[in-house]
Amino acid sequence: MRRAGTFDALLAAVLLLPCAAQGGAQVYEPIAEAVRGKLSAAIADRSAPELVFRDSEDGHRWIFEMSNRLERRIADRKQRLELLRTVHFEALRAGLDPQLVLGVIEVESGFRKYAVSRAGARGYMQVMPFWVRIVGSRGDNLFHLRTNLRYGCVILRHYLDLEKGDYFRALGRYNGSLGSPDYPRAVLAAWKVRWGYQGATS
Repeated sequence: MRRAGTFDALLAAVLLLPCAAQGGAQVYEPIAEAVRGKLSAAIADRSAPELVFRDSEDGHRWIFEMSNRLERRIADRKQRLELLRTVHFEALRAGLDPQLVLGVIEVESGFRKYAVSRAGARGYMQVMPFWVRIVGSRGDNLFHLRTNLRYGCVILRHYLDLEKGDYFRALGRYNGSLGSPDYPRAVLAAWKVRWGYQGATS
């Protein structure tokens, strides 16, 4: 028990440090036709985005808190609020914690909408263009806010399902760094430390 506590303390000390952007290099893996169909349907779903909270006060508190944290990265209030509303909607639609998605965006792109990694991953969630060919539609723009977040959330959900809920391995797959601890640790730190939220998120 003491050993676990020591490890947690050391990990927390490391995780409190801000992380540099680590643009993804998701690797293509063959996908069963049934899974491809499910992913394509999720990507094609363009239902109107809306914040879903138990009551409007919960929604206002979440937006206010997250907007304050995001202000030093995105100065424009309108852009911040649009990003947060879209993150919340697409994350919940994919069955993800919105704060996890904020952690992924922080580590992947540093909240840069037009970020491009050396491997060619694009946008906030650093989605590889091959995903458009596999599960999307020709003309899908991965720099478009909602398109990028929809792809990113659907892909991360796919990897979580593939890894039976193991965040560490799913995040490794998402980043194309499965087997290396650096990326999952960075995202989990961002999720729990910098974007952690104790109020209601849905």
